[in-house]
This record gives sequence, C-alpha cells and structure tokens, in this order.
Amino acid sequence: MRFMMVVKASKDSEAGIMPAPELVDAMMRYNEELAKAGVLVAADGLHPSSGAIRISYPEPGGKPKVVDGPFAETKEIIAGYTLIEVKSREEAVEWALRMPDPHGFGEGEIELRQVFDFEEIIADPELHARENALRGRLVKDN
Repeated sequence: MRFMMVVKASKDSEAGIMPAPELVDAMMRYNEELAKAGVLVAADGLHPSSGAIRISYPEPGGKPKVVDGPFAETKEIIAGYTLIEVKSREEAVEWALRMPDPHGFGEGEIELRQVFDFEEIIADPELHARENALRGRLVKDN
C-alpha cells in the first residue's frame, strides 16, 4: 500500500523562506529512517506557488484555463510530500506521526492519503499490462 504524506504550505513556505538548518537536519534523519526501513519511495519539497501554474477544466470538453500563481489560500497549497510504501494504514499513520513538524513553530500540517493502485481503478488486464510496462520504463529511465 502506498501513502502520500502531503505537507501543507505555510506563510513562510509560500514566502520562499527556507527552513532552519535544524529542521532540515531533522527531516533528513527522518527520511534516512524511512529509507533504512525500506518504505521510502520519494520525498521532495516544492517551490512556492508564486512560480506555479494551475490548470483547470471549467467546462466539460472545453478548453483548459491556465492561471499563474501565487494562490491565495495557503491551507490549500502543498509545500512538499513524502511517498511511502507500507503494509497497512496503521503503519502509514505510525510513520506520519514520526515526521518532524515540517515548518517548525507548530505550523506544520500533514495530510495522509492512500494512493490508488491501478488495479483498484480498472479491471481490464490489457490496461494493467500497459500500466506495468509504463511503470517499468519509468524506473529504468530514472
């Protein structure tokens, strides 16, 4: 089971203020623990939404709408993520609870979301084979 720990943005992360060295060190130790346990898939911080582009589809079948950042509501913006692969929801929660406050100062907020496995979305064996082939290429190319 894969889970994404979505780190919500804060005023500081949206202002481009880098975390204190102590926080970076704590996050690095946490990521090293995840890697050592064999559950870390990916972990990255994101640039502020001032450089982001939001693409929406306001009308079915219509032309996409492009809006440049920044975006106003920080609670709706993502500052980073950690993707883990674990055996259960409970294990995912345990790992999420061990993450240091991602912004410090008691401002961090993490949303834990399970990632769909392709088999949960589509039952067609041909599409499964295509998806597996694509995933195999992505791993090899990186």
